Parts: sequence; C-alpha cells; structure tokens
Amino acid sequence: MLRSLALITLSLACAPQAYAQAVEGAAKPKQLVLVSFDGAGDNALWARSRATAKEVGAHFTYFLACTLVMDRKTSAKSYQGPGQKLGRSNVGFGQSVEEVATRLHHIWDARQEGHEIANHTCGHFDGGNWTADQWDAEFTTFTSTLENAWAAIGKKDEEPQGWHDFVRGINGFRAPYLSQGDALTAAQKKHGFVFDATSITKGPAWPVRKDGIEHFGLPLIPEGPGDRPIIAMDYNLFVRHSMAIETPAKSAEFEERAYKAFRAAFDKQYEGERIPLQLGFHFVKMNGGAYWNAYERLLREVCKKDDVACVSYEEAMPMIDARRKEKSQG
Repeated sequence: MLRSLALITLSLACAPQAYAQAVEGAAKPKQLVLVSFDGAGDNALWARSRATAKEVGAHFTYFLACTLVMDRKTSAKSYQGPGQKLGRSNVGFGQSVEEVATRLHHIWDARQEGHEIANHTCGHFDGGNWTADQWDAEFTTFTSTLENAWAAIGKKDEEPQGWHDFVRGINGFRAPYLSQGDALTAAQKKHGFVFDATSITKGPAWPVRKDGIEHFGLPLIPEGPGDRPIIAMDYNLFVRHSMAIETPAKSAEFEERAYKAFRAAFDKQYEGERIPLQLGFHFVKMNGGAYWNAYERLLREVCKKDDVACVSYEEAMPMIDARRKEKSQG
C-alpha cells in the first residue's frame, strides 16, 4: 500500500515536468532545410542529386541557366545577353543534341518527383547594373528558350504533355554571382516571380517580403579555424579552402570542414529557434567533390527526422507563412 502511494506521489510530481516537455516538443515547428543548386548543367550531377533526394526524402530547388538547354551548334548563336556579344554565355551551352535532350528529361523528371525548377537567367552574366528592360529581356528569353527547347533540338515529339504550363509556372529566381540592382524588382514583378533567393544574411534568417516577393538569403555560417563566417555555398568554401584552385589531395580535409560547418549550423537552429537553414551548391564537383559529399552526409543524418523537412523554396513558403500567422496570433 505504502509502495503504491509512493509511486503515485512520484508520478504526480513528475507529471507537470513531463507535460511541459510534451507541450514544448509538440509546439516546436519543423526545422526546414533548403538545398539549392545553381546552373543545373552536368547530367551526371542531375542523376546524383535526384538519387540523393530520393534516398533521404528531400526536395531541392534547381536554379537553371537556360543556355544549358541550347545546343551550341544549332541554337547558341541566336542568344544575346544584355550588353553582350551574340552567342556568348558565361556557363557555355549544351554540347550536343543528345546532351541537351538528356538534361531536358532530367528537368522534367525532377519536377515530377517534386523538385522545383527556378530561374538563374540564361547566360549567367552579372546583372547588377542592368536596367529593368534588360532584366525583362533576359527573363523573356529564359521562358521562350525553355518553352521551345525540345523543338529547338529537333525532338518536339519527346516533349512531355504539360511542358509549356510547367515553364510558365516557374516563379523563383536567384541572380548569378548573387548580384542584383534596383531595377531587378520591377522586372520580377512583371514576370510573376514570388521569391528571390539572391540575398546574403548574417546568419540563418527569415525571408523578408517586399513588393509582393519573398526575399531569401544564403546565410553566413561559422567555418574552419576560428569559426570565421562564410556564405553557406560551395564556391565560397572552394575559394577559402584552396583559393579556387582544384586541390583533390585535400578533398577529405575540405569535406570534413564543410560538413562540420553545415552540421553546426543545422544543430544551432534545430536546438534553437528553428529558422530555415539554406545551403547553396553548383553543378561542379569542386575540390574533388568535397562539398557535395559534405551536404549529402548532412542530409542523410537529418532529413529523415520526424521534426525536419528538407524542402524546396516553393514548399517552404507556405510553412513559413503558417509560422508567421502563429506568431501574430500568439
């Protein structure tokens, strides 16, 4: 009898603490992880990223440069970026009809798998000083190029049903070199963009809504000896680690440094306010693939957690809106 009373008393004493922990756990929102890729060219990396996403249950955002769906022999000479010579692109063009066709299939298949395709201009030029008309022209070229991509390589018969609706529905953007000017917003509004992921923030930060567009920023995160802040993007790590010189002999070291930085940035938010964590990459295996290896390690560890969602920007926005409403009502 006395033992039973003691157990009841202990249970009652522990109940408030257990209840508080349960409420706290239930109230905590999911940690969002947003992984994106700029350029989206190399077909092998299309296949690799899609396989990784399937493995871990993630959706990515691919910021596509549209000259990569132009065949250099047939359609490249028709492209002229703002203030540029005819037939020039900073990221090149498709190298053959077969390569472009494979890329187009990846784009479509990725979209069917739940990934997001977004706009990274066409020729990957620095548009920081462009006028609104120049941005408008580049966005128009992007849409028309992608809409007619199958026909341009002579494979109209392979074009999936719904392709044109898909292209017209692309409404996200990141500027090449993270460079943007005052004229950009007017052109974005004209073309129906709902988010821009060009900014840089001091750390993980909530997007800022301006002129009807959600502005996301790649965060500065601590990295390496001294935890010096760096933009959470592979190219910036590449510059810091090896002065942008390929150094495959140190690939494992650079991978470990990048992984630790990514994991620490994730843990800080996961254990704290749970601000979305954004990480950016390119379709290039810099320093022997160190940074791709690092992000894949992170996602394999975190994406399958019940309270983590590895999502695209388009998926993140309604989740972020829901949190805004909760805060305003709370």
